[in-house]
Amino acid sequence: MLHSSKAARKPNKKNLNEWMWGWFFIAPTMIGLLILNIIPIFQTLYLSLFQSGDFGRGDIFVGFDNYIRMFNDPQVWHAVRNTLVYTLLVIPISIAISLVIAVLLNEKIRGRTIYRTIFFLPMVAAPAAVTMVWRWMYNNQFGFFNYLLRSVGLESVDWINSPNVALISIAIIGIWSIIGYNVVLMLAGLQEIPKDYYEASMIDGASSIYQLFKITIPLLSPTLFFITVTTIIQSMQVFDFIYMMVDVTSPAYNSTVSLVYLFYNNSFRYSNRGYGSAIVMLLLVIIMIITVFQMKAQKKWVNYK
Repeated sequence: MLHSSKAARKPNKKNLNEWMWGWFFIAPTMIGLLILNIIPIFQTLYLSLFQSGDFGRGDIFVGFDNYIRMFNDPQVWHAVRNTLVYTLLVIPISIAISLVIAVLLNEKIRGRTIYRTIFFLPMVAAPAAVTMVWRWMYNNQFGFFNYLLRSVGLESVDWINSPNVALISIAIIGIWSIIGYNVVLMLAGLQEIPKDYYEASMIDGASSIYQLFKITIPLLSPTLFFITVTTIIQSMQVFDFIYMMVDVTSPAYNSTVSLVYLFYNNSFRYSNRGYGSAIVMLLLVIIMIITVFQMKAQKKWVNYK
């Protein structure tokens, strides 16, 4: 009996062949993940324990001094607040707008393919180019938005340099740029929903609003969950828009600086890579905590059936 059980556990040639091909196909992804993600995390953690020497050479081991300095740095907590506020502005608004657009584009309307292409164009354009266009539109003197305000008798708004408005202006760019990506994913999810549910609800006299909240959103919840997770991670790493819009000398700097922007300034402008690495590790911890809460919460509202 013992001999037969050992024989049963021994993999045959077919299983071994499937195992080898399986690892062969996932090897490029695993190697890329290891080289581009896992190893840099440990390198950043190691670097955060050092202070950059003069002219960026001769790193000096300082232990946890960078972390102690970080927790006592008010600018870091300004960056944490700005990053979280930006994320809270972008996520619900972008997902709500994307859902409405996806539902409309999922219907049989004339020029549907053209509309889909138009909404996806922001994802193709370079963030720097997109931000420069928005910077001109936000211009205090001859920008498009202030032109509209003046045309109706209102005063101009300093969209970029006002501490009360600048972060909202940047969030608008973030919302506009992510809508196309979300719409494409939602359209793919909507096309997987059987039409029978809608036909049965129409027979019962259900309205479009009822179908949206009782059929579309519950059955689209796996896609919505994926979009929420990826958009939060992307929003927490916002850099391009802030870097192109707000300089360190701007009055709105403290109200808009994000953790990644603060990391960039400390690592490359001030040549303090150790302190910049500590800031990145703080961002990593925050994203991991948020992701854990999301994974736990998804059991209550995501429907995989």
